[in-house]
Amino acid sequence: MTSHSLNARLEGDSYFVTDLPLSEVRLMKDANYPWLMLVPRQSNLVEIIDLEEEDQMQLMREIALASRVMRKVTDCEKLNVGALGNQVSQLHVHIVARFRDDPAWPGPVWGAVAPMKYEAEKMEALIEQLRDAFSDEAAT
Repeated sequence: MTSHSLNARLEGDSYFVTDLPLSEVRLMKDANYPWLMLVPRQSNLVEIIDLEEEDQMQLMREIALASRVMRKVTDCEKLNVGALGNQVSQLHVHIVARFRDDPAWPGPVWGAVAPMKYEAEKMEALIEQLRDAFSDEAAT
């Protein structure tokens, strides 16, 4: 894998959770929704098709893994998965846990309401739960 640098906006808008074989996993800084982001650790990627075929398949496996983790940790009603990149072109995939009573339901989360800051203890506890769930899933 080539070295990469994380886009400053992606880094500023999220907390590090863990590394997967291809991607860095980050928690978005918005307590309105449990929201993960996968960022492949390769340079100059904009679209999924910019990855080599095997890495495309690895990204799909990592999206499925992150989705299982989100469902397990949050008991969400729906998962929204997307790679938009309109604001930040560096390839990244969002996995958002959704609930019928969340502030944006049933619409998309982007721009629905202002981001809500995590309380430090809740953010740390959620990241720990996510790390544990990723470890548990990797062991099965």
